[in-house]
Amino acid sequence: QLQLVESGGSLVQPGGSLGLSCAASGFTLADYTVAWFRQAPGLEREGVAVTISNSVGNGGIEYYSESVKGRFTISRDNAENAVYLQMNSLQPGDTAMYYCAAKLASVWDPWNWRDRTAYNDWGQGTQVTVSS
Repeated sequence: QLQLVESGGSLVQPGGSLGLSCAASGFTLADYTVAWFRQAPGLEREGVAVTISNSVGNGGIEYYSESVKGRFTISRDNAENAVYLQMNSLQPGDTAMYYCAAKLASVWDPWNWRDRTAYNDWGQGTQVTVSS
């Protein structure tokens, strides 16, 4: 059974850093595209970063939303079946529940990775709060 478990969420001061982890089990991570989404109260769930599997011709790359580009870094360790999100220069606007989501890799992923309906499997989320 495919399972995703996020960890690492915490309270952090503005300007601080935090690293999130997404542990995958029940499937081979190398064949999957994995994204981090976040959802703040009253707002839509939005994609912030994705790592696209290199099992597809245009894969092996990462994309970021404009709001986090240059501050967040997504990475994967296929041997450990894990995906990470390093978040630097955190701002109060980054406060949200963060989720990882996985889907079997597709050549269309660079264009539709922000579409949350495209992902079949989700973790339970980990809370990130940026506040002084």
